[in-house]
Amino acid sequence: MKIIVFFVCCMILTPVLLENSFAIDPDNKLDTFTNRQVFAPGEPLFVYGNSIADSPVLIRLSSPNDNIIHFEQVITKNDGSFHYFVMNWPNVTESTPYGTYILEVISENGAVSDEINLKFTGSSSLVNVPIERNVSTVVFAPETAAINNAFRIYVQTSSDGLLIGNNPSEILGTSHVHLPNGQVQSLEESLLMLHQGLYYVDYLPALEGTHVFHMVTFDQGNISHGSAATNVLIEDISGISRQIIALNQSLVETSDELKKLKSETSGFGSTLENASSNIDESVSTISTSVANMEEGSSQLNSLLFPIVASIAIILALQIVIIARRR
Repeated sequence: MKIIVFFVCCMILTPVLLENSFAIDPDNKLDTFTNRQVFAPGEPLFVYGNSIADSPVLIRLSSPNDNIIHFEQVITKNDGSFHYFVMNWPNVTESTPYGTYILEVISENGAVSDEINLKFTGSSSLVNVPIERNVSTVVFAPETAAINNAFRIYVQTSSDGLLIGNNPSEILGTSHVHLPNGQVQSLEESLLMLHQGLYYVDYLPALEGTHVFHMVTFDQGNISHGSAATNVLIEDISGISRQIIALNQSLVETSDELKKLKSETSGFGSTLENASSNIDESVSTISTSVANMEEGSSQLNSLLFPIVASIAIILALQIVIIARRR
């Protein structure tokens, strides 16, 4: 009878011992164990192990969102052992979604630490094959927009490739937008549904700068994040384009005027060159005429000199004749 009881106890305890997850580090004197590896809501979580005797040990549990769910310090016993009840796993929420949780046990002064990965699922019966759903959130938003001009943001939610969700306030209820001034504006009341898994929000910006749309999908205990950014300008791109086109037209007109002025200036230079050439020719002609006049004057002098001399001789002869008659 005792042998039968012994074997029954072994059969009961062996699966429990095999289910325990552990991390053993004999060199650093820190051995860590948990009562299970996979948990469901309502089930207890215990951590126990061995470390330095009469020393503090920090116990920290982090969620898949990197939020600290539990933090506590315990003191080991004289033999270095410790045993601590962490918590009963809560119902699934956005702060405690299904997924992989990290249990950290840190020895004195943080010199030694152990980590154990724990699975939080809808049922702990599938201990060795926990089911995890891949929830995805994709956000589509324009790169640029203008103040006081509404634009539309689209959101797609899916799980393992299938579109999910109906009521946007339930599946995307905590979605929000980060404004350029640092404030956060909820989008819960603005989200509308196109059809299952496809949602949109018409947003009217009032501030210049980058708006970051943060969409949070929460479905059956699983959470997913998606984001997109829109740079809001004082004026939209179409207005800026019109201004650029008008400026380009003005530049073209100015360029044409400059070409016309250059052409006119070039003709004026040619006219000046012709006038200068004509003046040079006129000066040359005048110089030639003056030279001819000088030459003619010289010839005239040579002709007049004999005549004057003859007249003088005649006058002298007449005077002599008159003097003899008297």
